[in-house]
Amino acid sequence: MTKVLLGFMGAGKTTIGSYLDDKFLDMDIIIEERIGMSIADFFVHQGEAAFREIESSLLEELMAKGGDTIISTGGGVVISETNRALLRKNRKNNILLSASFEVLYERIKNDKVFQRPLFLNNSKEDFHGIFERRMTLYEGLSDLIINVDNRTPEEIVRIINSI
Repeated sequence: MTKVLLGFMGAGKTTIGSYLDDKFLDMDIIIEERIGMSIADFFVHQGEAAFREIESSLLEELMAKGGDTIISTGGGVVISETNRALLRKNRKNNILLSASFEVLYERIKNDKVFQRPLFLNNSKEDFHGIFERRMTLYEGLSDLIINVDNRTPEEIVRIINSI
């Protein structure tokens, strides 16, 4: 059974996935390996539309493999109707890591490793709008919603492993 971790950027999908299993697949890392550059650089050179095509193709590929894998999606995976249709087929196994906007904003602002184009190129107000629109989509696709604001990775992993 494939478990899919959903959530806004900074929610901890990569961190939690790495704690869960050795069959963990991080879509952002796989994409960066395939395109040979950071996602931020790809956005600058090729644009978001080209990135979303690669992302959709990879999601379909990984979900078709099946098995006991855990897939960490990128924060924007839900904006594509194609991706939402794939995720709807994975019912009972979509897990939303949810956090308040302020917690996420601070995490992203302080993250010196992952530079997120949508964060860098939007005002806080516009970024909040993106967050709100995506949260509605995440919630509609999720079978389990875990608020991660005040939980350790170990606590979150215990919750996920109990399902």
